[in-house]
Amino acid sequence: MLSRNPTYVNPLKCPLCPVCGSPPNMPTTLKYAYFPGCVAQGACRELDQSTKALTAALGIELIELKKAACCGSGTFKEDSQLLEDTVNARNIALAEELHLPLLTHCSTCQGVIGHVDERLKSSQQNDPQYIEQINGLLKKEGCSPYQGSSEVKHLLWALVGDYGLEALQQKVTRKLAGLKCAAFYGCYLLRAQDRIPFDDPHQPESMENVFRAVGATPVYYQGRTQCCGWPLASYATKQSFQMAGGRLQEAIASGADCLVTPCPLCHLNLDSRQPEVEQVIGQKLGLPVLHLPQLVALALGISPQKLGLDRHIVSTQPILDKLG
Repeated sequence: MLSRNPTYVNPLKCPLCPVCGSPPNMPTTLKYAYFPGCVAQGACRELDQSTKALTAALGIELIELKKAACCGSGTFKEDSQLLEDTVNARNIALAEELHLPLLTHCSTCQGVIGHVDERLKSSQQNDPQYIEQINGLLKKEGCSPYQGSSEVKHLLWALVGDYGLEALQQKVTRKLAGLKCAAFYGCYLLRAQDRIPFDDPHQPESMENVFRAVGATPVYYQGRTQCCGWPLASYATKQSFQMAGGRLQEAIASGADCLVTPCPLCHLNLDSRQPEVEQVIGQKLGLPVLHLPQLVALALGISPQKLGLDRHIVSTQPILDKLG
């Protein structure tokens, strides 16, 4: 996905600001309409499992949107932009019914639904007939209309911007000292929307700041903001696995003990398909891949079993051994 030069907004530079909404030292009760996405409830159920375990430990309440539909992961618009917008207007409207922000732990879902939300909010001002068309389609299906009263937020932004890193650090019971973590942001989280909260889309630091908060050591490498290759997997599998292999090789060369991603689709390509990636590139990798909430939850003392670390294709045991 090509960058569209999104605007970087950094509220962390003005603590307690009522305009930008920076986090206080200790969070108030947080509540979200939870959009888990498809992969985390199917092929990689441990990701949904770990997100729920983490938020429960932090006192964050999730109301799961059980009637939500797949965001389309960017494929709906290949056939019809109206289709993508209508499906995701409905998803957002489900959160609006609860008067809550929509929270996802999937970078792809964040990119797709967040971009739709931006486009529809713009259309409310510049093309109201388009909103009327979408809401007319929703009405035919007995769905609530899109109002533009909510926001779409990734779990990473919720941790950094709503809960706050200082408060998160105070919750740590098992510092991940000595664990070298390589962030893999991927495409959608950084470059799908015009407005990027809490980070710079070109030189991000939010995940590395979370690593520091839980006592881990961030490592940097060239491919941390590039594509994992997942969008190519269905029609150019070899090229997809070559891209994934390149990212994993770079992380290993940086000295990383594990790669940490905020996206279940990246997790699918980098962990679940890592044995196939090894065959394509002709090199053994064996790099454990963690979903962001799994890493943070480990630092909060939640058991590896509760986080589903035994479900990974690439063994996470080296990480647990290093943490003792």
